[in-house]
Amino acid sequence: MVSEEWLRTLEFASYAVTVVGLPLAIAVLVREARKERAAEDEELEQRREEIYQELSDEYVQFLKLLLQYPELRLLHPQPAGMFTEEQREQRFLIFGILVSLLERAYILLYEPNLDDEGRRRWQSWDDYVREWCRRADFRDALASHIEGEDPAFRDYIVRIARQAEAGTPPR
Repeated sequence: MVSEEWLRTLEFASYAVTVVGLPLAIAVLVREARKERAAEDEELEQRREEIYQELSDEYVQFLKLLLQYPELRLLHPQPAGMFTEEQREQRFLIFGILVSLLERAYILLYEPNLDDEGRRRWQSWDDYVREWCRRADFRDALASHIEGEDPAFRDYIVRIARQAEAGTPPR
């Protein structure tokens, strides 16, 4: 038979666990969850920065491609009539590569409610889009290259191209 004093001791111990142990356990769980969330956020931010860097490297490779074909005059807008049929086709294909790269950047970097860091990363790509859309030769090739592309990207780049064609100030 269990003594009454022993039962009181057990009852006191259960109260102590309830009053001290339970809140302490909850605090430890909350702290661990916050640490885990912070680590996940840091990992996500690191991955976003890696994606940005990979896209930037691809844009540098694209610019190197332009340098390999100086006769196409892609670093500066030129009237299409100045080129042979083969050169016009090469320019058209290079514009296709560019549209594909810009679309990938849009899909991977753009979100409607970007934080400051995300906005910093996206802004450089938005600048590239606006720079290229100011060129009539790029705008002329654009319609053929955006068929079947991501609808949100297509709407975005068409809007920017129309603004550029109309001479509307950006943003």
